[in-house]
Amino acid sequence: MNSTITYLEMTAPPNQPPPPPPAHQHAIMRAEKPTVSFYRFLYNTIGQAWLWWERRELDDDALKTIIEDARIEIYVLYMGGVPAGYVELDCRIEGEIEVAYFGLMEEFIGLGLGRYLLDWAVHQAWSHDDLNRVWLHSCTEDHPSAIALYQRAGFVPFDQQTVTFDDPSDLMKSS
Repeated sequence: MNSTITYLEMTAPPNQPPPPPPAHQHAIMRAEKPTVSFYRFLYNTIGQAWLWWERRELDDDALKTIIEDARIEIYVLYMGGVPAGYVELDCRIEGEIEVAYFGLMEEFIGLGLGRYLLDWAVHQAWSHDDLNRVWLHSCTEDHPSAIALYQRAGFVPFDQQTVTFDDPSDLMKSS
């Protein structure tokens, strides 16, 4: 299977304030040391349509090591008390933050929540001291509007590559 990966970055905080919050009852909460089962629920449910498979290959101990690292920030968007999406900020490299994962539950796509959560995450990332850039990557398996959303938020493409990998469909069915 071939995939084109586009890398995007932001080297200065955004000029515009974040968009207004959704009109509905909502909260964004940091999941500090989330359980592996809760993280897998978010990752597997949100990533199912977009072929997120890399973390499915990890055993529970390896995944727990990542998600319990104090330099990994996982924020969950709740709408009416229900998880609607999440964003994972990877702060393990000094001077930069990677938006490692970002997505919404299928039922919440198309409601403007993606833009809200992304802009919130960008402002959260830039609230860190001594930051030089925030970056992320998207691929051809992601939502068709993903790259346009990232660019509207202020990210600029800086690299692109095509990779080949085994179709992860069987792995995704078993996890």
